[in-house]
Amino acid sequence: WAAGLDVFENEPKILPELLELDNVVLAPHAGTKTMAARDEMGLEVIQNILGFYFDSFPVSRVV
Repeated sequence: WAAGLDVFENEPKILPELLELDNVVLAPHAGTKTMAARDEMGLEVIQNILGFYFDSFPVSRVV
């Protein structure tokens, strides 16, 4: 078994035990730290709200 993690319970601190495992890959949770990513997130929020009020499917629907 193996795991790839980009979210940790007490970010940015990582449990030292995880750092010692050979079957775990750890990556920083930094995928939304660019202005372009934040703009896309804002656009998606607006599209979801409009989809809710105008009976179309939201772009990131959770079922």
